[in-house]
Amino acid sequence: MTTTAGNVRDEDVETQWIPLSYPEQRTFNETYGFSGSQGLVHLEAVLLRPRDRPSRTVFVFMHPSTSMDVLPVPRSLVALGCHVLCARNRYFRNDSALIFEKVLLDLGAWVRHAREVLGYERVVLVGWSGGGPLAVFYQSQAERPTLTDTPHGDPVDIPGARLIPADAVVFQAGSVSRARILLEALDPSVRDESDPDARDPRLDLYDPANRVRPPYAPDFLAEYRAAQLARMQRITASVKDVLATLDRRGGKEMERGFVVHRTMADPRYIDPAVDPNDRRPYWCLSGDPETVNGGPVGFGRFSTLRSWLSQWSIEDSRADAAACAATLTAPFLAIENSADDGAPPSHMREVFAACASPDKRYEVIPGANHYYAGQPELLQRASATALDFLAARGLLDS
Repeated sequence: MTTTAGNVRDEDVETQWIPLSYPEQRTFNETYGFSGSQGLVHLEAVLLRPRDRPSRTVFVFMHPSTSMDVLPVPRSLVALGCHVLCARNRYFRNDSALIFEKVLLDLGAWVRHAREVLGYERVVLVGWSGGGPLAVFYQSQAERPTLTDTPHGDPVDIPGARLIPADAVVFQAGSVSRARILLEALDPSVRDESDPDARDPRLDLYDPANRVRPPYAPDFLAEYRAAQLARMQRITASVKDVLATLDRRGGKEMERGFVVHRTMADPRYIDPAVDPNDRRPYWCLSGDPETVNGGPVGFGRFSTLRSWLSQWSIEDSRADAAACAATLTAPFLAIENSADDGAPPSHMREVFAACASPDKRYEVIPGANHYYAGQPELLQRASATALDFLAARGLLDS
């Protein structure tokens, strides 16, 4: 099947806002507002579809912390005649308290809604960007549910949720995990978690007086990566100590929030020879990495104790796409962008190599950046690649 982009204007796209609620019992609320406070989880989604173009297949997108309906990849699929459900979870626009195991329940509610209420016969799960590890985590637990608690031990009944597996997974510009992304971007120069200005100058990539400059020598990178891991382990140990203290007290104080300073210092941002691809040097998907490193919007900047374990701790988070892909059986397509400034190329290849599906394929879009910014032709090529893969497996309308 050869696909070509349709000239779909905004007025030719039907946009439907969909609310969804389902019951959940919990001992305390980790999200602000009405969601969850009355024994219900309240979610919302946006269904995008071309006017007068029925389909039996729906593409489901979910990101851990943001909405996808205004982003380029979902809209590109709509322009090619597809129906797209951009689903939001309970942590929409605020991942500070995110528990990945609960996000699986939210995504599962949307997949069920797509099949049983909206009437789609086939569901394709598209894990783009931060949605990549989530999509693979979901599919692995839908195919073989095992989890009954969170990393802290709070009950979450994944087998009882009866998650419905997707018919195929598209892993596009994704990473191994949020924990790996944070680990590799964590600034190891920070000596005191309460004082972001207390730093080891040798490990400060952004210190103009630092004589260690790119291209970075292998021994420096090894030292740097070891220091990153040591810092993450210190934070994790502190988190577990506080949780243990709260548990021992047995009172009504069950959770706390905290700040992690300086989390955007991956040597990849500075040295294009580290995990090389065609990306722009001295840049990251959030902008100037030095500015982001010291600002309020870096990875994992604000977190609750439980969220740290579920989302950011390399030792505890289960949302690891490489580990989860090792149990997949559904058709699996990986799409790497060769100039990606967000998803490291080695992450993409690691997940694909680990994937156990007997039906898997790896494609590279030369020159494409993470958001396909200013690259409409490459965006169209990426979407067409996905449709060709799915059409060959009978997962699109003929």
